[in-house]
Amino acid sequence: MNYELTEVQQMIRETVRDFAEREIKPVAQDLDERAEFSVENTRKMGELGLFGMYLPEKYGGQDMDTLSYIIAVEELARVDGSHAATLAAHNSLGIGPLYYYGTEEQKLKYLPMLCTGEALWAFGLTEPEAGSDSRGTKTTAILEDGNWVINGSKIFITNGASSVAMGATVQAVTKVYPDGQKEYTCILVDRDTPGFKQVQMHGKMMWRASDTAELYFDDCRVPESNLLGKIGEGSKMMLSTLDNGRLSIAAMGLGLAQGAFEMALAYANERKQFGKPISKFQINAFKLADMATKIELARNLLYKACWLKDNHKPFAKEAAMSKLYCSEIAREVADEAVQIHGGYGLMKDYPIERFYRDQRLLQIGEGTSEIQRLVISRYIGC
Repeated sequence: MNYELTEVQQMIRETVRDFAEREIKPVAQDLDERAEFSVENTRKMGELGLFGMYLPEKYGGQDMDTLSYIIAVEELARVDGSHAATLAAHNSLGIGPLYYYGTEEQKLKYLPMLCTGEALWAFGLTEPEAGSDSRGTKTTAILEDGNWVINGSKIFITNGASSVAMGATVQAVTKVYPDGQKEYTCILVDRDTPGFKQVQMHGKMMWRASDTAELYFDDCRVPESNLLGKIGEGSKMMLSTLDNGRLSIAAMGLGLAQGAFEMALAYANERKQFGKPISKFQINAFKLADMATKIELARNLLYKACWLKDNHKPFAKEAAMSKLYCSEIAREVADEAVQIHGGYGLMKDYPIERFYRDQRLLQIGEGTSEIQRLVISRYIGC
């Protein structure tokens, strides 16, 4: 592997970092405090070309590689987890299934508008009783007179209910066999479909400025042509989508860890105790050295997974490893960063407090750390 970024990748890092520092950082704390999703910043991210980065230009994308996209997520997460979550979920979970499994007609209908920042698309998989067990889906879809009639609900759906949330890809049970086995199918549901209700969730500990929703389907009727992929391949498509999504969550963990480390380093060099900066005390210097080492290891693992994907090699194992390691490192680095800040790290006036909260979802979302270990163990022959 060549460990040097290309000129384009380096330009993306610099451009997104500048955008995050200039447009997001000044408002991140206030948006978090008010638990407010920013439509304005979402549109600005679209104008910057961050949505659909890896799509061909014919669909409105930038035709870039996976690593370029991952770097963009990383740089947003370095400043704020909520904005990074909006980008990551929309690109990987929203746009991804449409691009990889949609018909040409579906791609041309949806993808161009989903690359502008004017519209977001959600990934309707998780249910109250179907989290780590994605096959616990209870939402049903019955084909009736040329329409899918959907009943059920989804929960914890990112980009699911804001004013720019235009719909969702929904996994539903379309048949139950005599032996109890189920057939899972994916269906596209547009925002204004009768019987479809989007409800924003409140009271979150983390990602408070991202849009998290519950979705309800009450005899929701969508055209038969809204089928995504083939009948019965829903679970396969959703799990494949999660492989790609794990890279995004890993990037969020990496970016958050980088941001937390930079805060801790700056604070340690400024804060004085016993007549000298606390960074000069060996215990803190060693903490910072360990943090920097872990971040470097996490970055190398994630970038390797991206390289595998971009070179059309199997990457699912490395994606799970990256998601596991980067999210765990985010926790460790954020925890040590709070420790270095001392009492100030517990105050909302310091952004490290927000980072400490935001990292917690990374070990849960898009497959818990326990599930990642299960996936990895199967790949290594356990």
